[in-house]
Amino acid sequence: MMDRNTRNAVIAAACFMLFFGLVAFFMPTIMLAVGERSPLAAGVVAVMFVAAFFGVLWLRGRSRR
Repeated sequence: MMDRNTRNAVIAAACFMLFFGLVAFFMPTIMLAVGERSPLAAGVVAVMFVAAFFGVLWLRGRSRR
C-alpha cells in the first residue's frame, strides 16, 4: 500500500517526466525557431534544457538529505 510520502513522490516524478518529456519532444522545433535568429542562442537553449534537467535532480537530492 502507498503511504502519503510515496504517493507524493510518484506524483512529483510523473509531473517531472511529463514536463521534461514534452519539452524534449518539442526541442527540435524550439531549436529551429530560435536558430533562425541565432545558432548560438539555439545552442544556449539546448544547454539550458539539459542544465535544468540535472538541476532539478540535484535539488531533489539535496532536499532528500
